Amino acid sequence: MNKEKIWLPTLIGVAIAIGMWLGWTISHSKNSSFISSSHTEKLNDILQLMENKYVEEINIDSISEDLLVDAVTKLDPHSNYISKKELETINEGLNGSFSGIGVHFNIQRDTVMVISVIHGGPSERLGILPGDRIVSVNDSNFTGKGINNEKVISTLKGEKGTTVKVGIKRSSSNEILSFNIKREDVPIKSIDTYYMQTSNIGYIKTSNFGGKTYQEFLVALASLKQQKATAFIIDLRGNPGGYLDAVIQMVNEFLERGDLIVYTEGRKYNREEVFADGSGSCKKDKVVILIDEFSASAAEIFAGAIQDNDRGTIIGRRSFGKGLVQQQFSLSDGSAVRLTTAKYYTPSGRCIQRPYQKGNREAYNMDIMNRYLHGEFVNKDSIKHVDTTKYYTKKRRIVYGGGGIMPDIFVAKDTIGFTPYFNKLADNGLIYSFAFKYADEHRKILQNIKQWDNLYLHLQCQPILNSFVKYAEQNGIKQNPGELHQSSKLIMHMIYSYIAQNVAEDNIFYRIYNNNDKCIEEAIKAIQQ
Repeated sequence: MNKEKIWLPTLIGVAIAIGMWLGWTISHSKNSSFISSSHTEKLNDILQLMENKYVEEINIDSISEDLLVDAVTKLDPHSNYISKKELETINEGLNGSFSGIGVHFNIQRDTVMVISVIHGGPSERLGILPGDRIVSVNDSNFTGKGINNEKVISTLKGEKGTTVKVGIKRSSSNEILSFNIKREDVPIKSIDTYYMQTSNIGYIKTSNFGGKTYQEFLVALASLKQQKATAFIIDLRGNPGGYLDAVIQMVNEFLERGDLIVYTEGRKYNREEVFADGSGSCKKDKVVILIDEFSASAAEIFAGAIQDNDRGTIIGRRSFGKGLVQQQFSLSDGSAVRLTTAKYYTPSGRCIQRPYQKGNREAYNMDIMNRYLHGEFVNKDSIKHVDTTKYYTKKRRIVYGGGGIMPDIFVAKDTIGFTPYFNKLADNGLIYSFAFKYADEHRKILQNIKQWDNLYLHLQCQPILNSFVKYAEQNGIKQNPGELHQSSKLIMHMIYSYIAQNVAEDNIFYRIYNNNDKCIEEAIKAIQQ
């Protein structure tokens, strides 16, 4: 169950963002050079004429970049030209580390708030704490209206081994505390959390498939097995994909030797098949995969391999529908182009790529919103099969392709509690800012509560809702009694979750956030049955 915003502008934004990010490569970068031809010579001639003869001064580099972007966007929706700067950012997320000071932050009232400190990072070793406010950097003021996420990231990140001086305002001290932090490679986790959901069911949530995801996955499996897990819920909701190698290694843990995982085929590429090698540690354990409309690419390979081999149950909503394979080609200036070179197919032979028109990315990116407007997120009968061809799983169950992975068990999106009043609160960031404020004021008490259910019970016994309504009114959002009553459970659920995020470990945050999650409840039923 995703309790984030579901209103239309958000859906459009997320769909566009996914369209940008889903071009992740399935292989390591390969150098390539373009073959000279009359067309490329003509293009070079035109650019030189523009630079040498045009009436006004022009930025020929910017024009060249625009031409490259425009050329690639006339292809399929997932072929992309990526600038050097963009490529560095994307690679950080996939490679699993970047050089920085090791904190998660949020901007509250023009001030950088430390939300959490990354375990093993340089800030943790120096004693920086959640709730600290970064008020200066290198002896210069670092507060005010000019502070935004991009500025914070560009300032605090830097070359490994370099030092940045930060001034910290801590609620327990009247003085500004000074720390000289030596930047280090800070790990980026793609396994968000793992914990025992029941006495024998382990839960693992993964946000993408990067260079270190498989190693993280093995650690999670080993830890849960040590805690007597004999069944697993793998949560791939919101997972946009990533490296093919990572997902192949992960799904291999659940399949028998010789089971087909995926195959790829393209105009210039012969069919390549990938089979399980039988070395997996979970071949006899039960498994359930959770997906939603934002599970894409490698996440769909995982779900498709489990479903087509009749290895486990797929629960949730129809996945994104990306079945195109990109190969990355490096360019001389550090940028890259990712071209679709093949399609991937699930073991039953279905390609789950949804339809598209070359060059029409706007319509493609609107597909998620159209699904929402059509009622697909709340009504299984609203789902339309784009490809009516019947494909068969190992046990001869019928499955369909051409538009994402269809779950075995459909779970509607939970829209209870979404009202105009709630939307105003969320749009203005008041739910999160109140949760941070509350966590900061009660940090000492809350941090001493180590079990998620005890923390949840403690928060339920506090008059938090009344305090929040007053806080919202002070920030310009007047309560609507009827809508407040309808939204109160959702509001409190989010406040409890965000408070936990600010004072506790990730697994406690997710335990509270996932409490009463309909998909997880269905997963437990499927495993027990």
